[in-house]
Amino acid sequence: MKVVFTGGGTGGHIYPIIAVSREIKRLSSDQSEMKFFYIGPRDELTANLLSQEGIKVKAILAGKIRRYFGIVAVFQNIIDIFRTIIGIIQAFNHLFFLAPDLVFSKGGFGAFPVVISARILRIPVILHESDAVSGLANRITAKFAAAVFVSFPETENVNASRVILVGNPIRKEILEGSEESARKLFGITSNKPVILILGGSQGARQINDLIIDSLPQLIEYFEIIHQAGIRNFEQTKAEAEVMISKESNKYYHIYPFLREVELKHAYKISDFIVSRAGSGSIFEIAALGKPSILIPLPFSAQDHQIKNAYAYAKTKAAVVIEKGNLTPNFFIATLRNILAEPKIRKKMETAARNFSNPRAAEVIANYIIEYSKHR
Repeated sequence: MKVVFTGGGTGGHIYPIIAVSREIKRLSSDQSEMKFFYIGPRDELTANLLSQEGIKVKAILAGKIRRYFGIVAVFQNIIDIFRTIIGIIQAFNHLFFLAPDLVFSKGGFGAFPVVISARILRIPVILHESDAVSGLANRITAKFAAAVFVSFPETENVNASRVILVGNPIRKEILEGSEESARKLFGITSNKPVILILGGSQGARQINDLIIDSLPQLIEYFEIIHQAGIRNFEQTKAEAEVMISKESNKYYHIYPFLREVELKHAYKISDFIVSRAGSGSIFEIAALGKPSILIPLPFSAQDHQIKNAYAYAKTKAAVVIEKGNLTPNFFIATLRNILAEPKIRKKMETAARNFSNPRAAEVIANYIIEYSKHR
């Protein structure tokens, strides 16, 4: 079996691909003939993560269309149209020589040239839409996909003949953390509730600023594990050192990026999670049954993070705080109110688990295996 994966190149696209590829390997009786490839935009983090999984990466150009007005945007769109055309030619060349059984796409601008090329070559395409509103690339390509898997029950703008609700694929290993390992790994020193702060694989300046502004009060009540992001780590760390004393620093654990082995232990020991509202993060938090505050990215494409956040919060598993209400006092008061009420926490934990579907990767992997057999 030969499968080509593709996606936009962010962690939200890559981690589900890893989850599905692991399940295919686990479920397949014969791995000797199994070959996995990824075709998408060049990205160092993506290449490193996928190569560790035995997935060969082939880079192409891709362009992102901007749907706002302005002279700069017009010129950028013209350039990106040419990049997309070149990307389609590159993807066509890769697919022609690889001759895969199918293409599994996570959507995004990086996947578009690959899926279009697959259509030209009559290679079957299976899509997965992570978000509560379908992205432009998936809206266009869903019309000729063999199947479209969705994460949210009421996904907007899905126009396909075969839609399957499955949830978002998560890595099973994420659920296998240990509190004992977490205490050693992060140096957890107290019996205070542990708050895990996640801003996505690249971090989030807005969330980092909120945590720094709130830090003196936060560490009075909580111990913090903070993924600040690779780009923002040094600045955030320097600001934190100014805000708190050396003695209090033992309650604040900041990292540029949490690898899988670190993240699973951070998840396990955390009492509460503060996160962006990417689908991947939401479904991992849900599978772990952790109460959470979601701070959606305000200018995400199609406002997908805001829609993800409210679709999840509707279950009572999380609280959403948008940019306009994102003040230190309101943030800390919300945290303290939830953690002070065991009944509220229990309801949030139950609602989270009821929403989750930790078998999503397995279901998709089974579909891919069976589809490949009957081609």
